[in-house]
Amino acid sequence: MPVMQHVFEFQARLTKAVIVVALLFVGTFFYADTLVQWLRVPLQNMFVAGSLQWIPTELPKIPFVFLAPAEALWQNLKVAALFALVLATPYLLWEIWAFVVPGLHVQERRFVAPFVLVSTLAFYLGLAFSFFFVLPFALNFLISYGVQAGFIPQLSIASYVGFALWFLLVFGLIFEVPLALTLMAKLGWADAPILKRYRKWAFLGAFLFAAILTPTPDPFNQCLMALPMYFFYEVGIISAGFFGKKPPAGAHDAAAGAGTPTGALRANPLPNSGTTGAAGASDEYVGVP
Repeated sequence: MPVMQHVFEFQARLTKAVIVVALLFVGTFFYADTLVQWLRVPLQNMFVAGSLQWIPTELPKIPFVFLAPAEALWQNLKVAALFALVLATPYLLWEIWAFVVPGLHVQERRFVAPFVLVSTLAFYLGLAFSFFFVLPFALNFLISYGVQAGFIPQLSIASYVGFALWFLLVFGLIFEVPLALTLMAKLGWADAPILKRYRKWAFLGAFLFAAILTPTPDPFNQCLMALPMYFFYEVGIISAGFFGKKPPAGAHDAAAGAGTPTGALRANPLPNSGTTGAAGASDEYVGVP
């Protein structure tokens, strides 16, 4: 299609996506108070995986306050909008896939649809992991530290909601790291040996990103984000090794030949072999880059 037809198609799909998100937002806004109450659950409760239930912690009752006239309403709008986006994620990914798929080759289309499905499930798993395990642990540690220091806990609804939503969103994206690395390996942009070579930089980058993304500057929350991020980088290395783009069989033969004395003679022909210079060497043998 011409460029303008692509623009019109993008506009149409974007309009449908906005309409779907807006309709879901109307529904989630009516339950915004309930959603905010659910966000408060990890504050004074811990989830026990063995019994699949929440148990109260030893923290005292923590009142919520708002410091501006419209703060409570704005937080309800923020919570409703984020939950609407989360619920609309499968549809948004489907619209992106439908827009991109005409420009893909047949072999690329085979793994794009499963990738969209798995990425959606991974995002939801990241949200659940953060809500049931990371948030209760982080909140209990931080609030307990303040209480033991002699301070009286009293939280602003804006600060708490922003803290909880940011944790949920970041961990949803962290769970996408292995899929992103697998897709890069599948497209031939990277492979497992290259990813292994950059392990130390990935470890450093995880802490740098965590320092930027954490809503508080304390090193405890930074480690809570950085360590899972690096763990999923290692998972991505394993996945890239299994599902990465395999090099052609001739490349292995050429690499093996280059490592033998015969390959060395081909790569460096003698002056009387009938060819001279680099051009003659390239005619005799093409090395693996």
